[in-house]
Amino acid sequence: MFKKVLIAEDFQDTNRGIVDALRNKLNILEIQEELYCDTAFNRLKLAQEKAIPFELLITDLFFKESHIDRRLSSGMELIKAARTLQPGLKVIVNSMEDNPVKIKTLFQEQKIDGYVCKGRHSLIELVNAIDAIHADKTYVSPQINLSTANNVFELDAFDLKILKDLADGFSKKEIVEKFKRQNISPNSESTIDKRVGKLFDEFGAKNTTHLIAKLTREGKI
Repeated sequence: MFKKVLIAEDFQDTNRGIVDALRNKLNILEIQEELYCDTAFNRLKLAQEKAIPFELLITDLFFKESHIDRRLSSGMELIKAARTLQPGLKVIVNSMEDNPVKIKTLFQEQKIDGYVCKGRHSLIELVNAIDAIHADKTYVSPQINLSTANNVFELDAFDLKILKDLADGFSKKEIVEKFKRQNISPNSESTIDKRVGKLFDEFGAKNTTHLIAKLTREGKI
């Protein structure tokens, strides 16, 4: 079992529950906690410099704003920095996020080892996740179905720019000119036309007004 674990979580009550569960169920010898991403990274760095590195990082994705100046303000930024410092570090994300697309991206791009969705049974799931990862497996909370991520259309920043301009009454030709003035690319009329056509098909929209109405109703814009 892992001997040295770091928890990055900005709610002390959540921290305490995790620490108690890990100590009682897994007999982990050393568990340290940090409320901020910067201090968590500094603790990882110090341990690495002393040649007594952490073996596992458990982090939330979202950290509340505070009066303290921060270089790292999210779990995503902490994971990226930790991976640069210590590529072999095992990482479990423990968060409220339940979007399969976003969670699958964490596995694909950040190479996390486990994902636990906070909820009624998350402490039990976290223990199961640590067991699995210690055995060189990955873990995802049972209620998260990553296979559905292949069927979920996620709007990207480019789509959202187009949709905002359509909602503001711009024609596709006017959007092209606007993108060119703002040095946003791609900005050809054929690209914008294809992108809008794809959005029509994906969301079953008959026209621009119908598309904007559907996406607004679904909370996507």
